[in-house]
Amino acid sequence: MKFIYQTWWKVIAVLLVFSTLITGLLFPVPTLPILHETIRNLYFHVPMWMGMLTVFVVSVFYSVKYLNTGKEEYDLAAVECVNTGLLFYSMGLVTGMMWAKFTWGEFWSGDPKQNSAAIAFLLYCAYLVLRNSIDEEQKRAKISAIYNIFAFPIMVVLIFVLPRMTDSLHPGSGGNPAFGKYDLDNGMKIAFYPAMLGWSFIALWIATVRFRIRIVENKKNAIN
Repeated sequence: MKFIYQTWWKVIAVLLVFSTLITGLLFPVPTLPILHETIRNLYFHVPMWMGMLTVFVVSVFYSVKYLNTGKEEYDLAAVECVNTGLLFYSMGLVTGMMWAKFTWGEFWSGDPKQNSAAIAFLLYCAYLVLRNSIDEEQKRAKISAIYNIFAFPIMVVLIFVLPRMTDSLHPGSGGNPAFGKYDLDNGMKIAFYPAMLGWSFIALWIATVRFRIRIVENKKNAIN
């Protein structure tokens, strides 16, 4: 876990996100019906989902490591990654709702992608409720780790599989082509791909800060 104390990747994260703000807001975008300038939200909405997925994957990794070793620090790493993932999940939902308002006419239209995303969000909220309902530390950590390992593939199915099997307004779902297939031109790629990496690093950075705070708090409580 020495990686979290290194600086180079945090500097890269800041540079990538700031570069996205410049290229994403100032560079020209394709002139498309309905979307118009709202297509710039692609630089924020999708990368925030990528940041969410990144920390959720890391949380599963540390849940597995906890079950194998029983080390408390792995449990703390997993839960703080989930907490950070829910933050980015919320930002992804909000930016998606704002985009839907301008393109679909309302914030929440009951689209299969939106409904599945909401169910998956509640699935992870239940993870935190479960943790808070168990007092015994080792039992809480073990049950939470098992829940987290099973929650991730369910979330993937809800967000990326089921919406593709039915009609949906969302790009990439229900036969509706994704952006990359018809209107993500080379100019947009200059901003989009760095944003994906930058927001993923930012999510990891926030998770590491939260983890380090939890470690300090636990040591302080152990002394007292």
